[in-house]
Amino acid sequence: MRRTAVRCAVAALFLAVGAPVWAQTGPAPVVMENPPPPPSTLPELSAKECEVWAREFSFAKSVADHDAAAFAEHLQSGAAFGASRRAPTRGRKAIAERWAGIIEGKAVRLEWYPTRVTIGGAADVAWSSGPSLFEDRAPDAKQRFSIGSFHSVWHRDRDGVWRVLFDDGIEGRPVTSAEAMAFRDARRTTCPRG
Repeated sequence: MRRTAVRCAVAALFLAVGAPVWAQTGPAPVVMENPPPPPSTLPELSAKECEVWAREFSFAKSVADHDAAAFAEHLQSGAAFGASRRAPTRGRKAIAERWAGIIEGKAVRLEWYPTRVTIGGAADVAWSSGPSLFEDRAPDAKQRFSIGSFHSVWHRDRDGVWRVLFDDGIEGRPVTSAEAMAFRDARRTTCPRG
């Protein structure tokens, strides 16, 4: 009997307090005289996350500079690229060979930069992501630019250097020259340190 009385009292309280909230058709308008600035699109990163941010920039620079040796140095020896695909490319040597044409940069140009880096409970593993720009350099290219994104998992090796362990990307969508320039203009070279 006592439980029933308690349940009835809780139900009545809920109806008295909660029902009017549910009955509202929408939130009441909020008027602010001095609204706060819009939130930053970039997160505030820790010092360790900024190390990975810088390493990601260095990795992209190795491709921009057509430096195959520097590119390979960024790869963990057992790395897997195209990690979500049925047959990822595995190992530093195989990845470097597969990326040789991209690093050369004559037929295609690939650019990217980080917008997010996260280190979780394992201090030697980090995740990074951001946009990527693919440029078809053929003079008769029907679609010159496309923008996609990348996702990488980094591992800090025993020598203290961060190297890519897993990498993958999302295929780009066609974009205009103006959108490609906006991609380049949005590149932030300094880490958004918290």
